[in-house]
Amino acid sequence: MKRPQTPPEYSEIFPNGYDGNKLAAILRLAVEPPGDYLHWDKLRHLAPPDGLSPGEWWFGIKMRRNGLLKPIPLLDQKGRPFLFWAPDLVQSELHDIDMGAGRSIGIPEPIANPQTRDLYLIRSLIEEAIASSQLEGAATTRDVAKEMIRTGRPPRDNGEQMILNNYLTMQRVTELKKDELTPEMVFAIHRLVTEKTLQDATAAGRFRRADEMRVVGDDFGEIFHSPPPAEELSVRLQAMCDFANGRTPEFFVHPAVRAIILHFWLAYDHPFVDGNGRTARALFYWGMLHAGYWLFEFISISSVLKKAPIMYGLSYLHSETDGNDLTYFIVAQTQAIRRAIGELHAYIARKTLEVRELESHVRVLGVFNHRQAELVRHALKHPYQEYTIASHGNSHNVAYQTARTDLLDLKTRGVLDRKMRGRKMVFTVPRDLSERLRRMEKQARTT
Repeated sequence: MKRPQTPPEYSEIFPNGYDGNKLAAILRLAVEPPGDYLHWDKLRHLAPPDGLSPGEWWFGIKMRRNGLLKPIPLLDQKGRPFLFWAPDLVQSELHDIDMGAGRSIGIPEPIANPQTRDLYLIRSLIEEAIASSQLEGAATTRDVAKEMIRTGRPPRDNGEQMILNNYLTMQRVTELKKDELTPEMVFAIHRLVTEKTLQDATAAGRFRRADEMRVVGDDFGEIFHSPPPAEELSVRLQAMCDFANGRTPEFFVHPAVRAIILHFWLAYDHPFVDGNGRTARALFYWGMLHAGYWLFEFISISSVLKKAPIMYGLSYLHSETDGNDLTYFIVAQTQAIRRAIGELHAYIARKTLEVRELESHVRVLGVFNHRQAELVRHALKHPYQEYTIASHGNSHNVAYQTARTDLLDLKTRGVLDRKMRGRKMVFTVPRDLSERLRRMEKQARTT
């Protein structure tokens, strides 16, 4: 990622000053390109409106924006506030978020159904845990990470530990969604995020010290961000909590925008030695759930961010390099949220279709419960998969005895084979599973 070019100063655009007629022409012609909120680093490569230089075009756009920006209590290191506003493209995204993740629509049936709800919840927690960790460098693959969480085996390396920590953190965040944010809660979330992953274990759940200053940069030594000094962190964290709880500022801030700014705020202050990005995204989830966006228990925002990590990083830098304009970050995040909501609905549609297809092959037998039917569907696609009581229970959020009963029943009916591995029962997929199911279906229709 390359640091974006800082916008030109007024004196660079008008080295000899300007007259009133020229200014009037600039303000009339300098129209914002539709459908985007461009930083100077991108705008300078576009053809400006006739009669304007690129610098004059930028100046006119900035004049319009500056009249709409509102300050928040987050300050940069020079004491200047960060500011934002909601242009039309943000308003449009916020409307879609409200309609797609708030209280104004009916809950999708698979999520409303208590029999299948937990399956979608566990899937979302796993996806977010994996993607958020991979954004921070975890090299563990999705399949290996899912196997670890579903089977309950201990992590084998630091990457797997990061993913397990994120999974447990997301579970905890859903439990805390009705509570106000406090510094103690932030420290507790950071401890969960960083458990057993820090070189200095004492750094979990505490501020970085003055001798632990961290900068955000690349492998080639370029520094992108220097966070505030350690001695300011306590005051800044309390200010962040006041903002998160709606005590500041004095004007209305859309709840989704407030959660997005909370995400930026924690990452900007970088109050911890490590784990700041994962903690920031966890606080974003708290903010959305706290505001009543219930669907976010089932949405993975990091899965979307991971597909375009450079754009994610640039959205921070665009805000910092253009007068603390948070609108860049808000635009990028509202677009990511909308895509994440769309991906969830698409996933639900795919799963619903799979269930309908499965019903014609399996559920017509009338002998499987919903958990068993889901396992059979999975087994048909993964013929070498192994299932344990722990993995089945974790996948469906059910008690040990319920999971045990499900699997033993499938074994009795010939759907799964069983073997012992030490003292643990392991259930495997028979090679002729499809044929066995067809025979069962034929038999059921003739009786």
